[in-house]
Amino acid sequence: MEFTHGPLAGVRIVEFGSTGQVPFAAMLLADMGCDVVRIRRQAPDGSVVAPTLFRGRSEISLDLSDPAAREQALALISLADGVMEGFRPGTMEQLELDPARCLNANPRLVYGRAGGWGFDGPLSQRAGNDINHLALTGALHALGSESTPMPPLNLVGECGGALYLALGMVAGILSSQATGRGQVVDAAQIDGTASMMTLYYALHSGGRWFDKRAANLVDGGAPFYRCYGCADGRHVAVGALEPAYFRALCEGLEIDPARFKQFDRAVWPEMETTFAEAFSRRTRDEWAETFAEVDACVTPVLSLAEAPEHPHNRARDLFGSPLGMTQPMPAPRFSASPSQATAQGAEDLETVLSRWE
Repeated sequence: MEFTHGPLAGVRIVEFGSTGQVPFAAMLLADMGCDVVRIRRQAPDGSVVAPTLFRGRSEISLDLSDPAAREQALALISLADGVMEGFRPGTMEQLELDPARCLNANPRLVYGRAGGWGFDGPLSQRAGNDINHLALTGALHALGSESTPMPPLNLVGECGGALYLALGMVAGILSSQATGRGQVVDAAQIDGTASMMTLYYALHSGGRWFDKRAANLVDGGAPFYRCYGCADGRHVAVGALEPAYFRALCEGLEIDPARFKQFDRAVWPEMETTFAEAFSRRTRDEWAETFAEVDACVTPVLSLAEAPEHPHNRARDLFGSPLGMTQPMPAPRFSASPSQATAQGAEDLETVLSRWE
């Protein structure tokens, strides 16, 4: 395989096959040109998402319960810029591929560790999934309806954690290139989730955020920032925060903008009822057409099947099927060294070593 595209071309990463943040972070780095070698266990993992989530890197099989295979992995690590693993704390130590041993073999190595609770603290050895990490940061409490918290898929904890892992790897490698010293990056989901809540903790501290669901400007509490059902059972998303957009929203709904004082919470219940009744008169696509040329921040809520076909998404090539399966294309975009979504390929260890030496 050739790795000559993207802004990170030439950077070498060893990915230990796991679930959670690591596969997505490795995909992002591979899209940007990193030469990522994924080590998986001898038996195939049976993942049905391999053509997309595992795109862009080569893959080798090593039985890490075999000391000889661990030495082979260490030989690869000694030539790498970075390593990423997402196992339970203590697993890599048991395999004798822990940060201390790997950094001893390669002092400039950046060793990325992804996990849920982090590698210290009273919960570090406990099981947990995305929803649990959100629960302890205040994020889950802020999401959902007035009566029930609602997890936002795995977009915040797991996918957000992957972004922090990828950023940490790039930052660590830049530091290593400047200083010659590697380090460990602890990218825990709970840390990333808390970090993403910085704005809302700041607003809460300043008395500008109510500590309950559906009670604020951007959590569905405001009638002009939420979703509404339409005549066909589908929905539109309304994000008319600014007064000019609020006025355009009201005009599009054939409501006198002077009827409501936008930020007067006392009128929000009546406003919500009025907006809901108005949107219920037409179908989602009829409302999309009504607001198509109006800056009112009204958009149709598209399904996974519909989103790739939207004209804006098609114009930007937001989705594609380079591997025979519809998938989002690499982000962000680079003008001089564009990322690419390339296929996954199996290789043997000797081929990778000869390429890296």
